[in-house]
Amino acid sequence: MITPKSLQWRLSLWLGLGIALVWALAAAVTTQNLRHEMDEVFDSALAETGQRLLPLAVRDIIGRDSEDSASQSVATMREHDEHFTYVVRNAEGQLLLRSHQADPAIFPPFSGMGFSDTPSHRLYSDAALQGTITITVAEPQARRRALAWQVLIGLARPLALIVPISLIGVWAVVRLSMTSLRRFRSEIERRGAGDLTVVAAGDLPSEIRPVAQAVNQLLERLRRALEAERSFTANSAHELRTPVAAALAQAQRLIIETTDAAARKRALDIEAALRRLSGLSEKLMQLARAEGGRLHSAEPVDTGALLRMIVAELTVSAGDAGRIELVLPDAPVLAHIDPDAFAILTRNLIENALKHGSLTDPVCVALSIDGLLCVANAGPAVPQDLLAPLLNPFERGRAQAKGAGLGLAIAKAVATGTGSRLELISPREGREDGFEARLQIGRLA
Repeated sequence: MITPKSLQWRLSLWLGLGIALVWALAAAVTTQNLRHEMDEVFDSALAETGQRLLPLAVRDIIGRDSEDSASQSVATMREHDEHFTYVVRNAEGQLLLRSHQADPAIFPPFSGMGFSDTPSHRLYSDAALQGTITITVAEPQARRRALAWQVLIGLARPLALIVPISLIGVWAVVRLSMTSLRRFRSEIERRGAGDLTVVAAGDLPSEIRPVAQAVNQLLERLRRALEAERSFTANSAHELRTPVAAALAQAQRLIIETTDAAARKRALDIEAALRRLSGLSEKLMQLARAEGGRLHSAEPVDTGALLRMIVAELTVSAGDAGRIELVLPDAPVLAHIDPDAFAILTRNLIENALKHGSLTDPVCVALSIDGLLCVANAGPAVPQDLLAPLLNPFERGRAQAKGAGLGLAIAKAVATGTGSRLELISPREGREDGFEARLQIGRLA
C-alpha cells in the first residue's frame, strides 16, 4: 500500500480506515449476537409448536376408529409454505399423523425429548401418554441461515453509506484543523530569497509551534549573519574609496611632476592598479546593495526611460555612439523595481557586453513591451558548461578582457531579489557566435 505524502491525507486515511474497521467489527459482533438471539426465538417457537400440536394430535388419534390406524396427513385449506413440519408416531415408530408437506425421510427415530440437529433441519421432539405417542417438529436450517444473511445485509447497507460519509467527515475535520498549518506553509513559500523576517505562528497547534519557533530562530540567525556579511562588504568597499582616491590622486600628480621615465612608468602602473581597485570596491558596493534587499519600489517606474538614460551615459563613456544599439517599445514599460537597482542591473549587463564583445559589432540592448530585457554582443561563443558558473562571483570563465568577474553576479543578485531569473544564452539565436543575457522584468498588467 502506498502511503500518501501529505500529513492531511495520512490522518484522513488512517482515521477513516480505523472507523471503518471498528464499524465492521461492531457489525460482525452484532450479527453474531443477533443470530444467537434468533436461534433462541426460533427454538422457543419450535418447542411451543410441538407442545401445542401434541395434545391435538393425541385427541385426534384417540378419537379414531380402531380399524383406522393408517397414517393420516393433515389437510390444508390452501397451498402455502410450511416453515415447520411434523410427524406423530407411536412407540413402535409407526407414523400416525403428519403435516401435509412433511417428508418422513428427514425425521430420524425418536430418541428422546428435546432439541436435536440433522445436517438439514433443527428438530424438537416431545412425548405423551407415557411415551406411547411422540411428536417431532422440524425446521429447515436453510431458513435460519437465510434470515441471518438478511440481517447481515441489513447491517451492511447502512455501513456502506456510513463508511464513505465517515471518510469525508474525517477528511473535512482534518483539513479544517490544519488550516493554520497550511497558512504557515504558505507564508514561508511566499517569501523571497532576501526576506528573512519571522513568520507568524500564534495560531499553530501546540505540537507544531516549537517547529515554527525553531524556524523563526533560524531565520533570525541567518538574517543577522547575512546583514553582518553585507555590512562588512559595503563598509569595507566604502571605506576603501577615500584612501584609494587619495592614492590615485598622488599617483596622477607623480605622473605629472616626474621626469624620470622609469618612475613615470611605475606611477602609471600604480594608477592602473588603483583604478582597478576603485572599480572593484564599486562593484563590491553594488553587490552588497543587490544582496541587501529593498529592490522593489512602491510606485511604478518606466524602465524604458531609465534604460534610455543609462545607455546614453554608457555611450558617452565608451566614446563611440555606434557601440550600443538600443531598441525600445513605443509605450512605457512600467514595473515595481527600484530605479537604482534597475540601473545597477542594466549597467553591469551592458558593461559586461562591451568589455567581452566584439569591437566591430554593436551591443544590442532591447526591451520588449512585455518587459523582456535582452543584452547581446558578438564574439566567440561560450561553451555550455561555462554559462552557469559565470553567474558566480569572481568567475570569469575563459575571458581575456580584464575584470573582477562580478558583473553577472551582481545582475543575478538583483534579478533574484526582484523575483526574476537571469538567463544566459550562447551562441545568440540565429547565429553561430555571440552571447546574450535575458531577464524578464515584472511588468505591471
